[in-house]
Amino acid sequence: MSKYRRLIQFVMPHIGVLILAGACMVVSSALSGVSFGMIIPLVDKIIAGKSIVIPHTELLPQFLRDIVAAANAMSRMDLLNRIMIIFLILWLLKNLFEFLQTYLMNDVAQRVIRDMKNIIYRKFLALSMDFYSKNSTGKLMSRITYDSAIIRDAISTGLTDLCYQPIQLIVYLGLLLAVKVYFSISWLLLGVAGVLFLLVVYPVVKIGKRLKSISRQSQEQMADITTTLHETISGVRVVKAFSMEPYEARKFADQNQHFYKLSMKSVKRMTVVSPITEFVGVFCLAVIMWIAGKDIVSGALSAGAFAAFTASLFSVMRPVKRLTNVYTINQQAMAAAERIFETLDTKPSVSDKPGAVALPKIKEAARFENVSFKYDDKEVLKDITLEVRVGEIAAFVGPSGVGKTTLVNLLPRFYDVTKGRITIDGIDIRDCTARSLMGQIGVVTQETILFNDTVAKNIAYGSEEHARADIERAARIANAHDFIMKMPEGYDTIVGERGFRLSGGEKQRLAIARAVYKDPPILILDEATSQLDTESEMLVQEAIDRMMKGRTVFVIAHRLSTIKHASTIYVLDRGTVVEKGPHDELIERSGLYKRLYDMQFKDNMVK
Repeated sequence: MSKYRRLIQFVMPHIGVLILAGACMVVSSALSGVSFGMIIPLVDKIIAGKSIVIPHTELLPQFLRDIVAAANAMSRMDLLNRIMIIFLILWLLKNLFEFLQTYLMNDVAQRVIRDMKNIIYRKFLALSMDFYSKNSTGKLMSRITYDSAIIRDAISTGLTDLCYQPIQLIVYLGLLLAVKVYFSISWLLLGVAGVLFLLVVYPVVKIGKRLKSISRQSQEQMADITTTLHETISGVRVVKAFSMEPYEARKFADQNQHFYKLSMKSVKRMTVVSPITEFVGVFCLAVIMWIAGKDIVSGALSAGAFAAFTASLFSVMRPVKRLTNVYTINQQAMAAAERIFETLDTKPSVSDKPGAVALPKIKEAARFENVSFKYDDKEVLKDITLEVRVGEIAAFVGPSGVGKTTLVNLLPRFYDVTKGRITIDGIDIRDCTARSLMGQIGVVTQETILFNDTVAKNIAYGSEEHARADIERAARIANAHDFIMKMPEGYDTIVGERGFRLSGGEKQRLAIARAVYKDPPILILDEATSQLDTESEMLVQEAIDRMMKGRTVFVIAHRLSTIKHASTIYVLDRGTVVEKGPHDELIERSGLYKRLYDMQFKDNMVK
């Protein structure tokens, strides 16, 4: 129930539209009740040719007595003409207000889902990197697409019925009781109607509990399907290179089949409700007709009153059935809401602390002081202390998996240290705002990420103002201008999703141009030249050398020939620094660095 109340909170900002929809519901329901009241004169006066007789006329309000007297005074044909005209007008108005309430409720649903998607997306952007390492892209995409769609349907259908059907129920129950009181209908008939309600509600509640479990399984399966789609489409080159199309097709078909089975389980349980309630309704109707038939034959009950009672009873059944259906819809929505709330309740492991200050531009040095870091319970880095002063180039080398990338990822606070601290000019970076910290750092990663936008906007990413001259300057520095100008629309060419239309070297040069355009005082280069050909690498390396003047630079390199000029080279092994110094000094020591360098030198000689 608490989750449903929390879900309803998303509706509250749009309460005005909801109230307007509710007013339309009240008018529509009232018009329905008036329309059913016309059954009595239609059957008794027009069809049977008898006067309308109400046993307890004294209980009627005066305006209703006047209406009954006027109807009895009219000829059957005149009354028929007037009833038909009034009936058509009432139903026209009723349908108009039904349209308005349906439109307004759907508007509320779309507004809520719009807001919810925005909130989820902002939450995704606020969460730390460790969250993404534990959740697949497809699973997260499913939150915004599939789960939110279920909640949208629950609001547009479920919340509509939750508001509308009780109003209908009140109107029809009022009409039912009025017919019972004014025409002395037996309480036994109402008792049978009460049994009907209980017989309808019980199985629906039992089925609804099972639906919630099935719905959650379906949503998890849809997340798996979305993950497979994302992986296959983004990795289609690999799929084709290894001729894995049949395998991926079978994998997707298996997941799709599982989702189909879960969907049919849900459909079976939802659709079984209708025939159950229909059978119970017909059974009760048979009992009611048998009981009321005796009163009609004896003359104790008019046919018109019985017809009005029966119509009212079946009208009561409709909102009851719809309300029971609301329960099953809400059970599905709660499963989706639980998954969404799990995401919204996730606390970022890296966030601004209260009172965080803007980090001044670096003037002296960045320092790692006894830094250790763990992924879950696995220790990746331990007791690392180093200092990189402004204008210095710190290079990090070592075998794969020793924590080089993890180490430099701690500087922009992609992760927080588990022990020790990192300072810039003596200020702990955890005491600074994330925006001011990242404003001073430019990153070029080994995995190049480009967005499905123009070349110019990819280079100027992170800047609201896109100065074309500065963009071109950055592209020239990164040796990207020439190939950009050969593209169909130059700097206005769409690069495709993840830069799909570009070669690996072209994507890497655009990423370097992006870092150049930002012009940060601190640079992190994670294999920044790994995708370039020899000529481009030389030009970019020269540009990077120029750009690094007066800046603090962290370089991760597997190609050791590119870091000979580094101020200090840190050699990592098993999560700690085992050697440090300039290139020539490390070569003379004949330690791990020299062994790595000699292996690469031999590999190059073989090539």
